[in-house]
Amino acid sequence: MSGRMRTWSFLMALGCMTAGTVSARAADAPIFVFTGIPDQDESRLVERFGKVATYLEGKLGVPVKYIPVKNYPAAVTAFTNGQVQLAWFGGFTGVQARKASPGSQAIAQGAEDAAFKTYLIANTKTGLTKSVDFPKAIQGKTFSFGSRASTSGRLMPEYFIREAFPGKTPDEVFSRVGFSGDHSRTIQLVQSGAFEVGAVDYSVWDLDTKAGKVDLKDVAVIWESPSFPDYQWTVRGDVDATYGPGFTEKLRAALIGITDPAILEPFARSKFIPVTNAAYAPVEQVGKSTGLLD
Repeated sequence: MSGRMRTWSFLMALGCMTAGTVSARAADAPIFVFTGIPDQDESRLVERFGKVATYLEGKLGVPVKYIPVKNYPAAVTAFTNGQVQLAWFGGFTGVQARKASPGSQAIAQGAEDAAFKTYLIANTKTGLTKSVDFPKAIQGKTFSFGSRASTSGRLMPEYFIREAFPGKTPDEVFSRVGFSGDHSRTIQLVQSGAFEVGAVDYSVWDLDTKAGKVDLKDVAVIWESPSFPDYQWTVRGDVDATYGPGFTEKLRAALIGITDPAILEPFARSKFIPVTNAAYAPVEQVGKSTGLLD
């Protein structure tokens, strides 16, 4: 074998060994696990987060897995216990999780999340119609929030209700108060007449309407809230120690680099943008003022 041939063979072998080492390291890396609050029907969540897992695995070079949780508090618990390293939280659950897990960071939000909205919706049999001002005629009706820990389905609407009816709690404003568990369920409960009025995430209303799940003959939006910061991706503060220096920034870059409509559309987001914990100070203040956050 000539010298040139021996050199080429050696370089080929070295390349294979290097590739094998990189593959082995990727395979040996701890699985990067994430979750998200179950804010709508499960099939949509599986579609949404399954695509995110595949995308992140390709960008981060480590195995990535999505695990579902049963409710909002379970998402916070999984994060604070270290069962997941990343979570798609609402504004309020993000504040709760970061408070319980010092060093955690909000790193990305949807472009729409900087100025999010709650819709108040009503069964059309109530005769309530859309207004710019808060619809005080909802007093005495039956009312459904979403999850007890939802920002747009509980925290912010409760704040606006207390502002509209000073000195009164929702239980004192309405004839009956319920908690549906998620926004899609709230829509269905109000549409069916099980509750006369409800509070929902405007983006879920839009998604369900486009999916043909909303019958506008039976349920309608009667009020849009002032804007507030909401959903975000929050990562634990110890991921750089586990996955290597700079991992947090690599993750942030991967999230804000998502351009595939197939990933963004199930979120009802146009893109993800950088964010910090400070953006959610208003949510923390509202949580404290309503007594929902210590």
